[in-house]
Amino acid sequence: MATAAAQQDRSTRIAIMLVTLLFLGNALNYVDRQVLALLKPTLEAEFGWSDSDYAHLGSTFQIAAAVALLGVGWFVDRLGVRWAYAIAIAVWSLAGMAHALAQSVQQFVAARVVLAVGESVSTPAGIKTAATYLPVRQRNMAIGLINTAPNIGAIITPLLIPPLAMAFGWKAAFIVTGALGFVWLAFWIPAMRKMRPLGDLPERAKVAWRPLLRDRRTWAVVGAKFCTDCVWWFVLFWMPDFFNRVFGMSQSALGLPIAIVFTLAALGAVTSGALYPILLARGYSVNRARKLSMFIFALAVLAMPLAMYTANPWVAAVCVGIGLFAHQGFSTNIFGMTADIIPPLRVATVIALGAVAGNLSGTAIIEFAGWSLGNGLGYGPLFAICSVAYLCALGLVHLVVPRLELADTKE
Repeated sequence: MATAAAQQDRSTRIAIMLVTLLFLGNALNYVDRQVLALLKPTLEAEFGWSDSDYAHLGSTFQIAAAVALLGVGWFVDRLGVRWAYAIAIAVWSLAGMAHALAQSVQQFVAARVVLAVGESVSTPAGIKTAATYLPVRQRNMAIGLINTAPNIGAIITPLLIPPLAMAFGWKAAFIVTGALGFVWLAFWIPAMRKMRPLGDLPERAKVAWRPLLRDRRTWAVVGAKFCTDCVWWFVLFWMPDFFNRVFGMSQSALGLPIAIVFTLAALGAVTSGALYPILLARGYSVNRARKLSMFIFALAVLAMPLAMYTANPWVAAVCVGIGLFAHQGFSTNIFGMTADIIPPLRVATVIALGAVAGNLSGTAIIEFAGWSLGNGLGYGPLFAICSVAYLCALGLVHLVVPRLELADTKE
């Protein structure tokens, strides 16, 4: 009994360590990618960037990530998560630090491309790690934390980076955040030596592409991600500029409103999964419960454009934050819908295709923002797109799959 208890205690400690590392890895992912947005006013003044130059940096990142995602599944399966994740975080950390050496738009672009390729591995590798090494109960907790981590990274970064840049210069911000990845690696490599895969299910599964691409359910997921992910990328990439441009907030003051926005997003990530099971418990069908949940969150996003009609930056931050709270709720339902209606062996592939679509729409809105601002149209068209994106996504899902039903696990 004592031996069994000791083994259980050791297993629990290892699981906690692994979940903590997965959480921190995904949080660092968003720390490194957000630094550029927070330093935009400083870099714009130093290098004479236009809004289009800045937009090109963002769209380059999105396109590079979308292309990389096409091969991420193969890369992770080929090497295993232990080394795939380690290589990825080393690559993106070095790329983050390389920003400090850049002297032109082209050099920043090169650093962003490498950063995007490395960071595209994070979420797929993190979820595969949880599925490979953790039992079901711990696995669910781990995946929940992985999905929450980007919001935590997005909260912490605006609070730390502007003061760091003001005190030590903008180059220090890139170097310090990049170096954190190597601190993470110092814990990851020895921790993974203690891990053993669970169960006897194969880690790899061949996907029949032809039936997958002919399946309307696949395109419902891909279309929903295309419609909605652009909002996340718009907020992540352009909100610091919005508060600087519209409210005249200085580099050092930008952190707090951005933190408010992503705190509300984190609350959305943590709480949004509750609505769907509540509706199911009240007797709603899978189809009605899922689509009603999505409709409620789609309506909440309509508060987002109110940020342009207030003179108070804190009210604006709350309005944008409500939009991201609802985004997380809608996004959780997209992932839940995918798990419900897509056969298990196709789920990862369909989610990867959705991520590609989301990165492409993110590229489009980042470029459109640069054009809109450069031509004097301001943020109005961008917020208008955000407000209708989720209703369009729900309409597309309903048009493509009028009745959502649980997938046959044998498909």
